[in-house]
Amino acid sequence: MPQTLPKSERLSGQTAVSALFERGKGLSSGCLRCKYILRPQAPASAMPVSAPASVMPGPDRASAPLAPEENYFSGQCPKNQFSSGNAIHTHADASRIVVSVPKRLFKRAVKRNLLKRRIREAYRRQKDLVSAPVDILFIYTAPEVLPYEVIYADMTAVLQKIC
Repeated sequence: MPQTLPKSERLSGQTAVSALFERGKGLSSGCLRCKYILRPQAPASAMPVSAPASVMPGPDRASAPLAPEENYFSGQCPKNQFSSGNAIHTHADASRIVVSVPKRLFKRAVKRNLLKRRIREAYRRQKDLVSAPVDILFIYTAPEVLPYEVIYADMTAVLQKIC
């Protein structure tokens, strides 16, 4: 598995993040606090495949194209004049993360961004430790900027507790 962190592995959206806060289980290790939700694994045959643009809608609802809001909630990307025509496939079995560094602890955006980069890099290098698809929120809690090695060790401990 390549050690990259593509956009499909980044958690975004207010509903997904608020679900983490409401239903997520919490744990912490060192400078990291974490909330996570295990997601059920979808079979490979259940992955949505977008229909070509030339398909004419039939009289029944099953063959009609989805409304824009239904596209959003189903995870399908509508085609527009800027897209290349290829459907965006999200990997249902990939874990997704979001990283937070509180402004209350670090007033300067430079330090917050530095810590977010360190946390994402520590996760990227160890994401193979997570076996099941899971949504994770990492929150940095230390009042000072810690070196990367400390963040890496804390990330290892958190990921081993999740699995």
